[in-house]
Amino acid sequence: MINFEIDGKPVSVPKNGTVMDGANQLGIYIPHFCYHKKLSIAANCRMCLVQVEKAPKPLPACATPAMEGMKVFTHSGQAVTAQKGVMEFLLINHPLDCPICDQGGECQLQDLAVGYGASSSRYTEAKRVVANKNLGPLISTDMTRCIHCTRCVRFGQEIAGIMELGMAGRGEHAEILAFVGKTVDSELSGNVIDLCPVGALVSKPFRYSARTWELSRRKSISPHCGLGSNLIVQIKQNRVMRVLPRENEEINECWLSDKDRFSYEGLNSEERLTRPMIKQGGVWQECDWQTALEFVANGLKDVKEKYGAESIGALGSAHSTLEELYLLQKLARGLGSASVDHRVRQSDFRADSQIQGAPWLGMPIAEISQLKSLVVIGSTLRKDHPLLAHRIRHAVKHGAQLNVINPINDDLLTKVRNRAIVAPDKMVSMLAEVLKAVAELKGVEIPDDAKNALSTVSASDTARAMAASLNDNKPAAVFIGNLAQHHPRYADICKLAQHIAQISDARFGVLGEAANSVGAYIADAIPFGNRNADTAGGRHGGQGANASQMLGMDDPASGTGCKAYILLNLEPELDSYNSQCAVKALAAADLVVMMSAYKSHAAIQDNYADVLLPIAPFTETSGTFISTEGRVQSFNGVVAPLGETRPAWKVLRVLGNILQLDGFDYETSEQVRADVLPAGNDVSAWLNNSLGSLAVSPIEAGKENKGSEGLQRIGEVPIYQADLIVRRAGSLQRTRDAAAPLAWMSGSLMAQLDLRTDEVIRLKQGEGEVWMPVAQDDSLPANCIRVASAHPSTAALGGMFDQITVEKS
Repeated sequence: MINFEIDGKPVSVPKNGTVMDGANQLGIYIPHFCYHKKLSIAANCRMCLVQVEKAPKPLPACATPAMEGMKVFTHSGQAVTAQKGVMEFLLINHPLDCPICDQGGECQLQDLAVGYGASSSRYTEAKRVVANKNLGPLISTDMTRCIHCTRCVRFGQEIAGIMELGMAGRGEHAEILAFVGKTVDSELSGNVIDLCPVGALVSKPFRYSARTWELSRRKSISPHCGLGSNLIVQIKQNRVMRVLPRENEEINECWLSDKDRFSYEGLNSEERLTRPMIKQGGVWQECDWQTALEFVANGLKDVKEKYGAESIGALGSAHSTLEELYLLQKLARGLGSASVDHRVRQSDFRADSQIQGAPWLGMPIAEISQLKSLVVIGSTLRKDHPLLAHRIRHAVKHGAQLNVINPINDDLLTKVRNRAIVAPDKMVSMLAEVLKAVAELKGVEIPDDAKNALSTVSASDTARAMAASLNDNKPAAVFIGNLAQHHPRYADICKLAQHIAQISDARFGVLGEAANSVGAYIADAIPFGNRNADTAGGRHGGQGANASQMLGMDDPASGTGCKAYILLNLEPELDSYNSQCAVKALAAADLVVMMSAYKSHAAIQDNYADVLLPIAPFTETSGTFISTEGRVQSFNGVVAPLGETRPAWKVLRVLGNILQLDGFDYETSEQVRADVLPAGNDVSAWLNNSLGSLAVSPIEAGKENKGSEGLQRIGEVPIYQADLIVRRAGSLQRTRDAAAPLAWMSGSLMAQLDLRTDEVIRLKQGEGEVWMPVAQDDSLPANCIRVASAHPSTAALGGMFDQITVEKS
């Protein structure tokens, strides 16, 4: 440690610490613009000049290394004179437009000008004017206000991983600008709005809608990805106006993904459902809650009496709260049905009988940055988990080795040590090669439940390199992403990855797809749940139908499924593995109850829903999410419910009472949470990625070869189509990531099919077909076509990884 003094107060900082570090430790404020604790030192604003004893001139506190015995003065005459001089230079070209600037009231330049600026300017020459730049639908610019702190430039290079902004020109002609003809398209781009100390970069969706002092601030938790980002939701007149990050070093640090930041627009969508609706005689009519709930209760009773309790299925989204999912499964089981599930995009359920607990990250989020080797299996990492991808990039910068097994080769904006881009039906065999290589390297036997399956497998050079990376660098981890979880052989992928991690002494984790992917298991929103079991790992009571069986995907030709469905926060035509089968099964049911915050056009137009019940999104209800690392985070509603919207847990409670089921006498969501988590927020007993004694299927058999005779579809979920709220966020839907899907294929496949770029082709799966342009991506595996799922333009297609047929127009 280095000991020195600041304003007469002793302080100690680590080696390579700066004067600014010491000042922050003491709580002494030094004015600054370019300095940010998460970014590299630039020292180009010069606002943090301080006096250092025996130094001939003031020095920048952010860039001055602490020296033993140094004496620093932050408010001496010399320091203040220097700071005022810098402020005068910064204000020379700055426009006097505070009354119309969105940054007004939260502007660092405005605040510091009060303390360090003069009452009038001595500058009489003409001020420079800088043309505004089009940076896309999320960021608005007023570049004349820019003071060239370069925070936005450094953020792109160091945090987002891509340089989308830079500085051109010299002196007062310097400008911050994007590359010619380009916009800022990073999934973390909105953070430059927070970083900008002036009003040069502001939020385009929020612009001119409110002043900062008019807004109330409320704490909340993100309902989107599994990270559980902490939010500050800003409110005006019972309307969400803006969302900002709430700093939490263990989760999202001080950042937010654009999905978390801008999805609030979906909360104010014109598609919001505000009154219950019932379909009678093929015509939709609004009604009161009593009528709607009695209609639902009578319909469920009729189906139970006519077809039996097991003909009732309950499907919930993992974007729902813990309390909502718990009451959903409690309602279904109270009616006598164990057919409850939240895994609507999963296609392989062979491991259900062997699951020992809730699949989770396997480690705290904060420790990802400290990894030295990791293998990521089946993930569009940047789009599925933007801030986890940032932590992985940080780890790689500090020497970690990243290994990827994936059917697509998207740019991860970091160095990848070993990469295996293989067709979906080759992912299991690639993992088997890595397992064999790890076992050979460690000199151990392959576990019995995988030995037979690997009997004909030989390790490739890439597999051996991955094995060596895991073995030689510690700590290490193996992660399974969203694509792998949707894979038709997910159970085998999970089991092989588990063995690889065990043999190589690495952590093993599942990257949670949604905000409550872990909580859904703990709430027993699964067909094999049994909360009466003695231990968390032994919860295998009555087995109901899983999501695939409920939606008729196990036997698509028959179209069979349940006779009554309760859907919570779901749009099955976009949220299921095979939307074609899902819609067919729902259309054949006697009763479909949709509990949603939105009017689903598909449900109404496709005529499969019978009742629409308006439930509150996360901002209008209290609840709990359990993140992918097993962190329990509760939150309160920040605005009153819109119209006649009601929290889903209240709707389910009342429905349970109308049906005269036991255990639905809750008064608050806290009482529901206490029922789910009797031990409080410690859920460690429930977290377990083990699949018990599940045997790996032979590599040559099973669903792995499905589609190998034709073309395989790679159907990832686009970043801005992942859930109901973000689909209705207008600004996000105008970004490059939200562009209409294309049929991506390699140049060799295009030549084989005699296709040209931008040529419109017909794609067919089962009974559905769509038309879309062709695009070339030579990094895709042979005989694979990448066509996004979860998008309205591809909803008519079938399974996300099933066979697909191409026909020329």
